[in-house]
Formats: sequence, C-alpha cells, structure tokens
Amino acid sequence: MGKIIAIANQKGGVGKTTTAINLSSCLADAGKKVLLVDIDPQGNATSGVGIMKQTLENTVYELFIGECTFSECLTDSAVDNLNVIPSNVNLSGAEIDLIGVENREYILKNILDTIKDLYEYIIIDCPPSLNVLTVNAMVAADSVIVPIQCEYYALEGLSQLIHTINLIQDRLNKNPQLELEGVVFTMYDSRTNLSTEVVENVKENIHLHIYKTLIPRNVRLAEAPSHGKPVIYYDSKCKGAVAYMELAEEFIDLEEDII
Repeated sequence: MGKIIAIANQKGGVGKTTTAINLSSCLADAGKKVLLVDIDPQGNATSGVGIMKQTLENTVYELFIGECTFSECLTDSAVDNLNVIPSNVNLSGAEIDLIGVENREYILKNILDTIKDLYEYIIIDCPPSLNVLTVNAMVAADSVIVPIQCEYYALEGLSQLIHTINLIQDRLNKNPQLELEGVVFTMYDSRTNLSTEVVENVKENIHLHIYKTLIPRNVRLAEAPSHGKPVIYYDSKCKGAVAYMELAEEFIDLEEDII
C-alpha cells in the first residue's frame, strides 16, 4: 500500500514545490512508483515536471468537483515511474465551489484511497496557506514533510504548521494518525552564519526528525523549473541535484527501517 506524504508549509517561498518536484522525481529515478498530486492553484509542480498546464482538459480541479475520474485526470510526466495529477489556475475557484459540499475535507482522501495500492509513494504539493485544499491534503496524508528556508522567520512557519497538524489530529479529529515525517532545510548557504544559526535554532527548539541532507542555494536548481525539468534531468551533477538525490536515499532508508 502506498504511503501518502504532504509537502507543506503555510509560509511561502520556502522551497515547498521545489522539494515536491525533486523528491518525487528522485524517488521515481530510484525505481519507485510515484504519484505527484499538485493541489496548488499556481500549478508550478505540474509545469516543473514538463506538463503544459495551460492546455489541460482535466486537472485536480475537475477531479475535486466530480467532473472527471482519476484516470481521466492522470497525466504522464517527463520522468519514468512518475505520474501526475496536475493543477492550474482553475483550482483557485475550488474554495467557493466546495462551499456546502458535505464532507468536503475528505474528497482527496476518498479519491486516493481507491488508487494508493498502485504506487509506493504519493507526494502532495500543498498551497502555502491553510484552506480547504490544504486540509484535504492533511486528511488524506499519512505524514507531512516540512521544507524550511534557512532564514530568520523559519521557526514561525514551522510553528504554524505544527498547530495545523494538531488541529487536524485532535480538535477536528479528521486524521488522528497524521504524523510529522520530518523537516528539510532548504536554501542553505554554508558561507553565511545565518544558515548555520537557523539549523541549530530549529534543532534546539523543535524536537522533530530533521533530515541530515541540507538543500543548498543553487542556481541550476532555481533554473530547472523554467525548463520544465526536475533538476536531476536538467543538471544531474549540480549541487542541488546531488542534494535531492541524497534526500531521496535518506527518505527511502528511513522508510525501510520503519518497515
């Protein structure tokens, strides 16, 4: 049975979509069968794996409102072993369209529960806000990976997300089994004291699993999405590609240890 992992942080600009694209691609490159679900209306995870989001007939929006089936929405990516449920700007209307829909927090869970046996990992790229889409991801997910940018307000975004997870688990009682898989540091710059201080500060104040792999600031990593490619297919030898391959290896090793 596939494991569902939400990539989430309510703070924007932290490398959330970059992590969703490149972790899912590196897992697929390692031979794992992976599904990437883009529930961000910006659709950057969709275009980042080579899919033209503007021309799509069916996206996660049509799936949410019942106008298409999972198979009609499923799209191949430029990466072997990686399928995508794509998104585009149409999804921005979902909040309004789903008002009054019964059990709307369970729409994504109900869809993924029917197909999760087809994949080893299902990665959900969440929007950078707490809305009905993010709640759907948290209800559907087994765990959450939180990318944190190595900057001054890093702890603030993490604290907000931990509060949201607690809300889903306890007060709303929507998904009491939801776990925080771990924290990934992004945009790490070893030349600055700030990056090192942020990493140490989070380690001291938040008692969570923290991935050893640090994702560096890297020009090639930043360029890759504009070419519609995960970084391992854009420049496999750059520091960003090497880091995400190491993160995928670390992730797989931890999963196998749990099993």
